[in-house]
Amino acid sequence: MKICSLALLTLLLAAPWTGSQVRRSHAMCCHKDMLIWRKIPAHKIKSYRDTPSLCSRKAVIVELQKGTVCVDPKASWFQKYLKEKKSISTST
Repeated sequence: MKICSLALLTLLLAAPWTGSQVRRSHAMCCHKDMLIWRKIPAHKIKSYRDTPSLCSRKAVIVELQKGTVCVDPKASWFQKYLKEKKSISTST
């Protein structure tokens, strides 16, 4: 009986944590209508990261000085930005 109670308590304590992890990763997905298509000046980009693999659409979450936006990773301006960033990091 004690083992069963301990197992139930463990499950009850773990459930809210796992649920919040799923919601948090789902919230990091970008949908088609969320994508920004205009070029963002490089000096405004603080950081970027790919969306998680569980998202249905591949996108990049770009952190700006004032908020975050979603960008198509295949956008030509973003590809140029990545190349410039890579060339700067390899030359230093």
